[in-house]
Amino acid sequence: PVQVSAVLGRSTMQVQQLLKLGRGAVVELDRKVGEPVDIFVNNRLVARGEVVVVEDKIGVTMTEIIKAEK
Repeated sequence: PVQVSAVLGRSTMQVQQLLKLGRGAVVELDRKVGEPVDIFVNNRLVARGEVVVVEDKIGVTMTEIIKAEK
């Protein structure tokens, strides 16, 4: 089995702030709207892509394959 993750962005906050988050809370990420998302397979960056909506589901379209460094 493989684990696939799409990372929209990252944020850092204290645990106290995290515990105060409620429904509808907005967490600011380190990326802007329209920037590519990182796609990881087994914790290794393999591609970048764009967020897409297909019917009522959210997905990611790969736009760039990241070549492995040797």
